[in-house]
Amino acid sequence: MKSEKYTKIFEDNQKWLESRNARDEDFFENLYNQQNPEFLYIGCSDSRVPANIITGLDVGDIFVHRNIANVVSNNDMNLMSIIQYAVEQLKVKHIIVCGHYGCGGIQAALEQKSFGLLDSWLKNIRDVYRLHYSDLKLLTNEQDLQDRLVELNVIEQVENVIKTAYVQKSYVKNKFPTVHGWVYDMKTGKLKDLDIDFDKKLKKVQLVYKLE
Repeated sequence: MKSEKYTKIFEDNQKWLESRNARDEDFFENLYNQQNPEFLYIGCSDSRVPANIITGLDVGDIFVHRNIANVVSNNDMNLMSIIQYAVEQLKVKHIIVCGHYGCGGIQAALEQKSFGLLDSWLKNIRDVYRLHYSDLKLLTNEQDLQDRLVELNVIEQVENVIKTAYVQKSYVKNKFPTVHGWVYDMKTGKLKDLDIDFDKKLKKVQLVYKLE
């Protein structure tokens, strides 16, 4: 049975397309004929963190992949394919890994219990916790611990993006894309750039993962 909220989606869609056509009658035709985003955004699936809205970017400006806790795993063929396509075909200039404070995936990873099938995914985050355990264990406030793990998870996932051959080869040849780490604060609506030094990270990663 279709609810009122479900039906309203199509009504709002009609209003939206009429508004877009009023501003630019060729908008949808041009959008259909080309895709030329400057950004690839890898974020969390959380419904409260929609990529286009929090960045203020328009339709067609950002290529998006989302999963639980914005994990970049080399075993995720979906994401690896997206990174390759974005880099080699779309020629994106920037790749953004965006986490968010209050992330349920981060919170679950900190709990010492099984979540069934989700455990294999949470292992990626728990690995980040293990890598930084000596520093994280010094944080006695639970919220501070969660927030810092959110940030560290973003930093580690940025490194995982840089480890890919697609990114390394493109950067050597074209000097793009660069990879960035952001955190979104749901309480304030603000985006925080972690100011990751891409060149420094690339040199560090290439000590072992050089794939030119």
